[in-house]
Amino acid sequence: MFYYMWQLRSQGSTWDEIDFEFLGNLSGEPYIVHTNVFSQGKGDREQQFYLWFDPTKDFHTYSVLWNPQRIIFSVDGTPIREFKNLESIGVPFPKNQPMRIYSSLWNADDWATRGGLIKTDWSKAPFTASYSNFKADACVWSSGKSSCSSSSRSRYAWLSQELDTTSQQRLKWVQKNYMIYNYCTDTKRFPQGLPKECTAH
Repeated sequence: MFYYMWQLRSQGSTWDEIDFEFLGNLSGEPYIVHTNVFSQGKGDREQQFYLWFDPTKDFHTYSVLWNPQRIIFSVDGTPIREFKNLESIGVPFPKNQPMRIYSSLWNADDWATRGGLIKTDWSKAPFTASYSNFKADACVWSSGKSSCSSSSRSRYAWLSQELDTTSQQRLKWVQKNYMIYNYCTDTKRFPQGLPKECTAH
């Protein structure tokens, strides 16, 4: 079972998408959080993490800060991933298309469960997901224009938010101790060379 915790996605063949997902597992195995960023229809920017707690025991806060400079994925206020806008070196960044938020459960046991090794146990159906205190603070696109005008920037402080020193340290802690896959270190997958954003400093 593959669980879209949630996904932001635009429409069309050159869509933008931000994924924050749980992958299925065997009982007793750690849960894997899967993140990906698509821009102009191209993804392949996966990072995966174990969590430092059992996510089935209680509600937790999973959030994405998405502004024109960066995308920050966080769990209970702890950043686990930052994807920076590096358009200046030719890396596409999702910022020109309106997106919708989706949340669903779906079967992807052909790849999402340990590479397709674990199949969905349909005897455990129905599968459910529960949400509490859902909140979206966003610019709304309507009639060809954004609700985040330059005159209302003070209301949307997150439009220029970035990681402070403490958050950067927490991000490094998570990535050192809980990251289990990073496309930026997968030289087998990218034998022609790692993507540009992986080598930018």
